[in-house]
Amino acid sequence: QVQLVESGGGLVQPGGSLTLSCAASSVILGLRTMSWYRQAPGKQRELVASIISGGGKHYADSVSGRFTISRDNAKQTVYLQMNSLRVEDTAVYYCKVVATGIYWGQGTQVTVSS
Repeated sequence: QVQLVESGGGLVQPGGSLTLSCAASSVILGLRTMSWYRQAPGKQRELVASIISGGGKHYADSVSGRFTISRDNAKQTVYLQMNSLRVEDTAVYYCKVVATGIYWGQGTQVTVSS
């Protein structure tokens, strides 16, 4: 059974930084596209960033230039480095992998507030 466990969320002031981690088990992470999504209260879940098996990356326009997705295949972990955080980045952040099915982590709360 594929499992994804996110960590690293928290409360940060506008302009601050956070790094989220997503640890995967029972899946060869390096062979899969890994994605980070977020869902703010009252809004639909949206794609934030993806990294494909070959290393190519995609970012939502709203985070491009501020967020960086990366992967450590040996640690089976995907990261989301978030810089210059804004109040509108406040959301629950989820990682996702498509393997034998679609798998989501439990989410980690990111709150950007002064």
